[in-house]
Formats: sequence, C-alpha cells, structure tokens
Amino acid sequence: MTPHPLLTVEEIPATEPYLRTVGEVFRVFREQDSGCVSYGVQLPDGERWFVKEATTAPAQASLDRAWTFHRAVRHPAIVPQLHRIAVADSGRTAVVMPWRHGESLYGPARARFRALPLASVLRAVDRVLDAHLAVEAAGMVAVDLYDGAFLYDFGADVLHLIDLDEYRPGPFVLQEDRLPGSARFMAPEEWHHGARIDIRTTVYALGRTARLLLDAGTASAPGGVRRVNWPYWKGRPVPIPPNGSRAYGSSRMRGALPPDLVVLRLFRRRQPRRRSNRRRCPMPRVDVRRDRMDGRLAGEP
Repeated sequence: MTPHPLLTVEEIPATEPYLRTVGEVFRVFREQDSGCVSYGVQLPDGERWFVKEATTAPAQASLDRAWTFHRAVRHPAIVPQLHRIAVADSGRTAVVMPWRHGESLYGPARARFRALPLASVLRAVDRVLDAHLAVEAAGMVAVDLYDGAFLYDFGADVLHLIDLDEYRPGPFVLQEDRLPGSARFMAPEEWHHGARIDIRTTVYALGRTARLLLDAGTASAPGGVRRVNWPYWKGRPVPIPPNGSRAYGSSRMRGALPPDLVVLRLFRRRQPRRRSNRRRCPMPRVDVRRDRMDGRLAGEP
C-alpha cells in the first residue's frame, strides 16, 4: 500500500514546499492572529486537506494544547486533528485535518446565515450544544469560542466547529491576567487572575453563541417566525465579587446548569422580552425557580 503523503509522514524539511510536491496548494491563510500559517491542499486523488503550521513559540504551545484536546474529544461537528508532522530543525509541528467546505460566520456570511429558515438555525445551535456536551464529558472547558469558530456549509446545511485550539482540561485557576478570546463571548471570570474556570464558563459562551446565531434583529424570519431579540451586551468585563460568586446581574443562577437545559430554556423564550427597569444581564435569563420545581437542576437534592 502506498503511504499517505500527509497521514503517514513523520517529518518534513519545510511545510509549504513539501505540500506543493505532493499536491496542489489551493488556499493559503498567512495573516492569522494565532501565529500559524494554514494551507488547503488537494492531493492527486482529489482529496482535500487542511494543514496548519505553527510559526511562533506561542502558536506551537496552542497547537500542542489543541492536539491534547482532539485526542480527548471526538464529535461529528468538531473538525479533528488527525495527524501531526514535525518540521525539521525548527522545533515546530504542522497538523493535518480534513478540509471542510463552508463560510466563517465571523463576517458577511453571518447575515446570510440569519436569513435561513428558523429550523436550519436551530439545528446549527443544537449541533454546537451537542458538541459541547462531548467537551464537558471529556473534562474540558471552552476557551476562545467565538463566531470565527463556526464554519457553515450553506450547500449541505450543516455547521462545523473549527480552531478550538485553546480548549483545555478543567476546572482550572486562571494564572494569567485574562484568557484569550473575543470580549463578546468571554465570561466575567475570564478577565481575572486567580478566577476559577469551569463548566459555567462554557455555559456562558454557549449563551452568547445562542444569542449570536438566533438573533435576527427586528426582522422576521422566513415563515413569519420572529427570532430572538435579546438585549445586547457590549462585551465589557463584569467585575467578580470578592467572594468569587458570579456577577450575572439579578439572575439567581449560581450553579452550573447543564448546557442542554440552558439552550432548551432559550428556545422556549424565543419571543422578544418586554422592557423592564432591571439592569440588563449579559446572558439571557433562565427561570431557575421553575427548574427547581421540576427537579432538573444539576446538583439539586
């Protein structure tokens, strides 16, 4: 059997020249904040692959972290890292992933996505949620989840999760001043040295994700169903009280809600809320009292 040029090779002298010898490099992503350079390469048999190479020490640390994450978590929505290749005399590696068609929802494609039928949008949200149940089951927490991680294939009507390089085992105590990520998605504790990062941090990011994907502004969705129009939080960090409890406005949520319950509650509240005099909360409210009556809160006696 002929060795696969990407999945069996262990070391190469340089990434881009090697890729051009084994196939056609049809896309190059050079200017990335991550410090990586990525390539789309098509092999002679028509297979398409995505190869991501670290070019800096921080980028290599991120790729190493991602490699650990992908060994622990597998889900159909998460584009996996299947193999990594050492780049000779550099101390760097390149990882190989299957190529996925789609458009990043961090950009103009977001408006196109929001114009889809509500059923398609809800399927995409459910897919994100289900993937993060697998993340939680593996003992991982979400870090740096934002709309750039959502790749939507409009032809196949399916959403893929990419670039989850900062996900890591949890819970853990934040040793830096802040975690990497978009301020629009970051939980309050991600801004504070010494804060505990756990499943509640993941739940917060999922709430922001649901808001981003479901919100169609004041327009009505196809079929006459109006989407959610939640109050917009501008991403400013919210101070954590000295006792370490969460600062979620007047919400009574203090424990970790299962992510599926969070999104279920959001789906039930699709109609716009009335304006009130209460301080706006950065995350859609959850009726904790009703959930307690139903006995569905995690950890409730």
